[in-house]
Amino acid sequence: MFVVHSYPLAVLFCFITMLCWGSWGNTQKLAGKTWRYELFYWDYVIGMVLFAALLGLTMGSFGTEGRPFLTDLAQAEWRGIGSVILGGVIFNASNILLSASVSLAGLSVAFPLGVGLALVLGVIINYIGAPKGDPVILFLGVALIVVAIVCNGIASGRMRQGGESASQNRKGILLAVVAGVLMSFFYRFVAAAMDLENFTSPTPGMLTPYSAIFVFSIGVLLSNLLFNTYAMRRPFVGKPVAYRDYFRGSLATHLVGMLGGAIWCLGTAFSYIAAGKAGAAVSYALGQGAPMIAAVWGVFIWKEFRGADRKTSALLIVMFLFFIAGLGSIVVSGSN
Repeated sequence: MFVVHSYPLAVLFCFITMLCWGSWGNTQKLAGKTWRYELFYWDYVIGMVLFAALLGLTMGSFGTEGRPFLTDLAQAEWRGIGSVILGGVIFNASNILLSASVSLAGLSVAFPLGVGLALVLGVIINYIGAPKGDPVILFLGVALIVVAIVCNGIASGRMRQGGESASQNRKGILLAVVAGVLMSFFYRFVAAAMDLENFTSPTPGMLTPYSAIFVFSIGVLLSNLLFNTYAMRRPFVGKPVAYRDYFRGSLATHLVGMLGGAIWCLGTAFSYIAAGKAGAAVSYALGQGAPMIAAVWGVFIWKEFRGADRKTSALLIVMFLFFIAGLGSIVVSGSN
């Protein structure tokens, strides 16, 4: 299987993770023009499972290091598999809430708030579980990103005032907060099942990044039968939808959703692969710089802050600057 041996390459993989995690939401925006997010989410999960299998059979099976994908799956202990599946269940619950938040409050609000909160809590949880890197510089970077999140929240509040828009925005913000808290826990359960110290000759019974992402995606799929079915019957916004509505979607619409799942899966797999060299806390933290990428899409492509006054625009500029400074600090912390 492919193994990362240098810290600069690990950082590059983490930046790809950040791009993927911050960009998959665009597929929901595209499909959302004619497609409810609950229906989109089924395609998203299917795309995740298929792409995880593809990664395992390619990057996870070629080369002489580590264990091939199928061999690794066969030797994995049930305790580790259960831990990764639990991580998938927790992630899925948080991601469904985040998707609902995007539909209510917009991409540039839901992602910085929800994923940003997940970054702050997740870095603490993952550093305690597997300490690696300079903690002072690492948490300085996290603090800078907290400031960026606050700026985004204030800017959002200035844009949406009064009426139904304000009510939907408040609900979207609340969902993003709950999603962020849940999301901060999933990575630790996955990391606990992998031998982060040695992907080249991993401990027997433990998983490699390629088997972990596949088992994780299965956990997401299984939990989706419960979580998303409930969301379809009792949606956060709009009327209930049925399974028959899913099969009325066009091929193009289904493919857009699967593309979203594949993009997210690629980013997550690269984060797991990079964790062996960068450490779980740094790898997770860099990937969770995704809110900045999502905010770029929301502000400049989807025009979610169209008509903003000077103060709101200034807040957005400050948000981007603090995100960049925070990410830079996190990169430096991992090299020490």
